[in-house]
Amino acid sequence: MADLAQSEPDGPTLDEKSSLKELALFFLRLGTTAFGGPAAHIAIMEDELVRRRKWLTREKFLDLLGASNLIPGPSSSELAIHIGYLRAGWAGLVVGGICFILPAAILVALIAWAYVRFGHLPAAAGVLYGVKPVVIAVILQALWGLGRTAVKSWPLAIAGVICAVLSFWGTNALAILFGAGAILACFHTISRGIKQRQTARHGALVLLRGNFRANLARLFPLAGGAGAATLVPGLWPLFLVFLKIGSVVFGSGYVLLAFLRADLVAHRAWVTDAQLVDAVAIGQVTPGPVFTTATFLGYLLRGPLGAAAATVGIFLPAFILVAASGPLIPFLRRSATAGAFLDGVNVASLALMAAVSYQLGRSAIVDALTIALAIASAVLLLRFRINSAWLVLGGAMAGIVAQYVRGG
Repeated sequence: MADLAQSEPDGPTLDEKSSLKELALFFLRLGTTAFGGPAAHIAIMEDELVRRRKWLTREKFLDLLGASNLIPGPSSSELAIHIGYLRAGWAGLVVGGICFILPAAILVALIAWAYVRFGHLPAAAGVLYGVKPVVIAVILQALWGLGRTAVKSWPLAIAGVICAVLSFWGTNALAILFGAGAILACFHTISRGIKQRQTARHGALVLLRGNFRANLARLFPLAGGAGAATLVPGLWPLFLVFLKIGSVVFGSGYVLLAFLRADLVAHRAWVTDAQLVDAVAIGQVTPGPVFTTATFLGYLLRGPLGAAAATVGIFLPAFILVAASGPLIPFLRRSATAGAFLDGVNVASLALMAAVSYQLGRSAIVDALTIALAIASAVLLLRFRINSAWLVLGGAMAGIVAQYVRGG
């Protein structure tokens, strides 16, 4: 696969400034409209940046997705940061990540203000009702396109099926990712060794059929080539707690919930269980990263400054980890064994995404209207290539109208 990473110029060029502007506008819009959690965010990025804008190939997109899943933190945010780095270097890394995170963080902070002021969550049932079936169609469309690129051989296809089954059984996501990568790397190494031995054996037989003395020198080189908070924390402790959580959490928003409860409810008694559930619900129903749950909790604990401290704390590790790991991806691809490991991780990532989409589909497609929305969205995506952001907004409007009609 061609190495798409480019060397950085000494100063920002006109093309780089244009790329930064494009990055900022795209990820600001994505952070404002991307409902549905990480799987939906990834699907929309694939639709927009691979299929439409052709900023990167499907192979490169899969490599960045696999790398994002291998490090702790919010996978879709890390994918945005990776793409920013690929598109516009270090400045793009910062711009891509911040522009994706910022709209959701601001929206969640505003909801937190309303929550503190009025004591309840703003109604979002209608929006979710219409958006969820559209998101399922977007995810399935992305899975179809990425799967055709990722599943390059029968071992990868078998690995994908096994990973999906393990995900349904509740196996740890990180164990699935690393296990698939390690097994595929071992399989590649063994297969290559067998092929080399067969080639060496065949070459040796051919040489032995000729003059032994003349071919002896060539034989050896061939053979050798094989509620209200009960305590009010300071800003610095608040920042450090969320920094730690952002550094160690793998997986979905439900995994995040477990870490948040252990630190904020059980250990420190900063928030109640009811407040934590409300915070996670807000992170799930608002567009952008689910990790903006931290913004809500930070606002509950210390107001706007607390929201800022918690948001920076939980997302900062993602920027650092991507900055450290992103430049290594092209070098991994140059190694056949490391490339096989990355292929395994990519297939496992898609298997996990498929399992999530199935679970989302069971809760999203519940009646005739949601079935119609899902089918219509799939047709508009695949046949007419309608922009997925418009479909999401259309689904939200349909949900609001349906809720109003039923309420009336």
